[in-house]
Amino acid sequence: MRTVLVTGTGGAGRTTVAAATALAAAREGRRTLLLTADPDGTPEALLGIGALRPAQGPAADRLPWSVPVQVTPGLWAARIVTDHWFRDELTALQERGRGALDMVGAAPLDGEELAALPGMDSFALLRALRMAQAAPPGTGWDVLVVDMPPAPEAVGLLALPGQLRRYLRRLLPAERQAARALRPMLAQLAGVPMPTQKLYETAERWEGELAAVQDVIDSEATTVRLVVDPGPLADRALRAARAGLALHGCRVEAVIANRLLPAATADPWLAALSGQQQDALKELYEQWAPAVPVRELPHLGRDPQGLGDRPAGDAGGAPDPEGAGAARPAGLDALAEAVGAPPPLPDRPAADPWTVEDRLAADGILLWRLPLPGADRDTLALVRRGDELIVTVGAFHRVLTLPSALRRCTVSGAGLRDGSLQVRFTPDPDLWPRGF
Repeated sequence: MRTVLVTGTGGAGRTTVAAATALAAAREGRRTLLLTADPDGTPEALLGIGALRPAQGPAADRLPWSVPVQVTPGLWAARIVTDHWFRDELTALQERGRGALDMVGAAPLDGEELAALPGMDSFALLRALRMAQAAPPGTGWDVLVVDMPPAPEAVGLLALPGQLRRYLRRLLPAERQAARALRPMLAQLAGVPMPTQKLYETAERWEGELAAVQDVIDSEATTVRLVVDPGPLADRALRAARAGLALHGCRVEAVIANRLLPAATADPWLAALSGQQQDALKELYEQWAPAVPVRELPHLGRDPQGLGDRPAGDAGGAPDPEGAGAARPAGLDALAEAVGAPPPLPDRPAADPWTVEDRLAADGILLWRLPLPGADRDTLALVRRGDELIVTVGAFHRVLTLPSALRRCTVSGAGLRDGSLQVRFTPDPDLWPRGF
């Protein structure tokens, strides 16, 4: 299944572009699901459909999104329902731990009094990614389009599974489960209770769920579309987003320049705004193309309202000069045509860009290349900690496990060149195999 994550700068029209992307995929005959977390009814207005409502029925059968509504042949839309998902999860957790709660005299919380805690939106979205991929063959979707939060939040969300897995491995190492027979004795010696087998089983279940989500994020079939409203203030935010996504191995498939005003106009106020957009658009092409396509979406004058929507007074649509007088698409259909469907996967998997170059013979070093396009040297920091390299790029942070060969080396320097962080490692004589 192709997964397209749509994010970008704040207020750039991510939901509109996500809907247009999903519509473009459906127009190609692919079964497409548009998932959104937008709570204010914008997706329904864009698509011209009724309210997206949570499913009713047994909690065990309830997914973390609302009942999918068919918009047009091949396209369904659903909303991630954090409150219902959180209520179901916590209710099920109370049921599993009822015996322990009864022992301490705790009163379980009723479902009606539960409300999602801050930060639960991220977990519900990640769970939705996992569940969409877990559909049985022949019953799922060909394309999943996800309307993500703004870029800084989206990068943090995509980094979450890896961070939580690392915390679990540090706090509850799997190898310690082998010593569970010794826990009663260790508890007596230490004077504190040791972790129970139940805790390790829970951690193992969480590890499995997080690993499955990480597989979706790391998959070749998962790509990102970055949406920007071209302007001088958006450039820095887009650079930071590009660096953060690259740090976590997320591949940007396209940059969408949204709400472009007409370039030719006699109105001086509108001409100034359009000129500012064109200057920013030129910068986008210089920074991204041709490696990443830049696609231009026109400003429609107002938000689209349903498929084929046309402004008042334009019921017939403007004729297409290349279509023998046929009316051009309007509304969301026009945006879908301009934004295009996600491209198919390449025949061969892409080569791993995080490569280690052997330069021992020439320079006596190993060079680890980490692609970080958009990174700023002034906001870049590196820390070596044991077998890990901690990389910080602006507000984004990642702990990387060193390849086995580099663990026997010391860091001798680093540099940022042509959008790539190049870290130099020198073999440690005390650790490197004899004969070097």
